[in-house]
Amino acid sequence: MRLSDDQRDMFEMAKAFGLERIAPFARDWEASGTIPKPLWQELAALGFGGLYVSEDHGGSGLSRADGVVIFEALSMSCPAVAAFLPIHNMCGGMIDRFGSEAARQKWLPELCAMTKVFSYCLTEPGSGSDAAALKTRAQRDEGGWRLDGTKAFISGGGYSDAYIVMARSGGDGPAGISALIVEDGAPGLSFGGLEDKIGWRAQPTRQVELQDCQIPLDHLLGEEGRGFSYAMAGLDGGRLNIAACALGGAQSALEGTLRYMGDRSAFGRTLDQFQALQFRLADMEVKLCTARVFLREAALKLDEGAPDASKYCAMAKLYVTDVCFEVANDCLQLHGGYGYLADYGIEKIVRDLRVHQILEGTNEIMRLIIARQMLADRG
Repeated sequence: MRLSDDQRDMFEMAKAFGLERIAPFARDWEASGTIPKPLWQELAALGFGGLYVSEDHGGSGLSRADGVVIFEALSMSCPAVAAFLPIHNMCGGMIDRFGSEAARQKWLPELCAMTKVFSYCLTEPGSGSDAAALKTRAQRDEGGWRLDGTKAFISGGGYSDAYIVMARSGGDGPAGISALIVEDGAPGLSFGGLEDKIGWRAQPTRQVELQDCQIPLDHLLGEEGRGFSYAMAGLDGGRLNIAACALGGAQSALEGTLRYMGDRSAFGRTLDQFQALQFRLADMEVKLCTARVFLREAALKLDEGAPDASKYCAMAKLYVTDVCFEVANDCLQLHGGYGYLADYGIEKIVRDLRVHQILEGTNEIMRLIIARQMLADRG
């Protein structure tokens, strides 16, 4: 898929922003375990705060095909920082698509400006891949909702300003789940300790704990009992975004490796003059180019509402994240001992990209989605 002129401009703008405003600080932010919030408002000024929000509500009104281009470019500077932005944008897309007009007017202006940063709460300690088994409860009471439960592995937990929480307002199964918006500071909202992770260390990750948490009635997003369908609709795009972030990280690793191999000498010549190592470079280039084509095709299918869009999103997420981790790991190997040092930046990319094979549905679950659709299509 060839990029349009607008998409090329988006890519270059996002890449330039990342090189200037993210890359020089990425290691410091990883060490401190947080991302300065003013960064998000700078990104919002570029139109990146409400990518999938309609222009009528202050967003950019962009497509999924546009989004994967932007996230790949930003991730070339730091996958951990860049990957937080799709979470916020997924929330914006859900509000714009499924919320009432009153909800759009209430939430979207601050969301698009990123003066209010959003996180997404689906996973629980006892329900990861089996998301429909979630236990968090939402009950109506006088003048509002009361939420009780715990959400796990929440990017932005204790950092974000608002959370879209999937909670059970009805019976068992997907039809009993609703989506509700909980603002930071709501009575009964608290957070667990900062999770100590292998990668994505710049993103604060905590449990979100809801104990008799009180929110107004109008914080229900869309219709009661439709939350799980909203969540699944959001995950198709989320899978593309997480794949795009892996692609940007792996591309950065490959470019760094090319530079290193031109500088590093062994046995009287630079590493890039050894034919066996040239073959490995060629293999990595092929992997990333095929991953990029596949990802953009899946994004186009999602934009067009193709009947096989969900299968393609799962395939792209599976293939791209697996391939990109392989490439990053091979880049580390080609650096030898230096690849293991933080100074070269490769070990961080390897650590950051590992979780992309788990997020937004593990790659094992992607295989289930693909195979089940194949069997259903067989007739």
